[in-house]
Amino acid sequence: MRRRLFLLSVAAGALVVGQAQARQQEADAGADLSVVHPAFAPEKGPRLAIDQGHNNFHTVEGRFAPFAAVARADGYRVSGLGMRFNKIALSEVDLLVVANPLAAVNLGNWSLPTPGAYTAEEVAEVKAWVEAGGALLLIADHMPFPGGAEPLARAFGFDFDNGFAQKTGGGPEFFQRGDGSMLDHPITRGIDRLQSFTGSSFRAPPQAQPLLVLRGGWSVAMPDKAWVFDDKTPRHDGDGLLRGAALSVGKGRVVVMGEAAMFTAQVAGPQRRRMGFNAPTAPQNKAFLLNVLHWLSKQG
Repeated sequence: MRRRLFLLSVAAGALVVGQAQARQQEADAGADLSVVHPAFAPEKGPRLAIDQGHNNFHTVEGRFAPFAAVARADGYRVSGLGMRFNKIALSEVDLLVVANPLAAVNLGNWSLPTPGAYTAEEVAEVKAWVEAGGALLLIADHMPFPGGAEPLARAFGFDFDNGFAQKTGGGPEFFQRGDGSMLDHPITRGIDRLQSFTGSSFRAPPQAQPLLVLRGGWSVAMPDKAWVFDDKTPRHDGDGLLRGAALSVGKGRVVVMGEAAMFTAQVAGPQRRRMGFNAPTAPQNKAFLLNVLHWLSKQG
């Protein structure tokens, strides 16, 4: 998705355009989904479940199918989890992936309010599961998805902006070791540059380890409706906020990210623009995906 600015007079039409663009995103069937050196023998790795029981924008057979395919090629046992989180469901999972959940009220209605997609009971179950040794990858893209993810994020001390974190002046979103926007961690080792594709920003608890930091001129727009901006849209400085962080919690681990497309391979719009680890400008994104999974699985 590209950054767009709209005048108030065309705001209603802009919402339609933004949602139509979202519908045009689909998994790239031609992406390279191979893994040269798998961490595990086929179907012998950790059990990885992708949440698809909370109106998720990315699911195991949908836009996150390339993510799932790469994880399978690495030996993970991948499935979708299409139910509410409870102790029984989580007992069958080693690594839980949550990407862009939504409350039912926001289906087809990407406007405020954006309540959480999880009940207090679900959040308590997930937190206890992580503390006991589970692993969670929580991804909340641009508004309205931080609203849906908010209950889970706050349970681990993370605070999302329910908006759009955008580079000042537009342009591609690169996170690089050389300018300090990518920090050293087992997850980032061997990687020099990543690309993300329009997401959110967040703050992490003191004990978390930042991975990707907004540096070099960023602003955070907080619209009432997704993709609808005008000169009255509230904005605040984004420099220093985070796009990625890692946290150890009890015996378990959590990685929180503010952008989902970077973890999969999609084509978008009439031009079928490649967006994700299939993009020619993002050759190291797939390695980052694998590093995240390995760290969560305590393989690195």
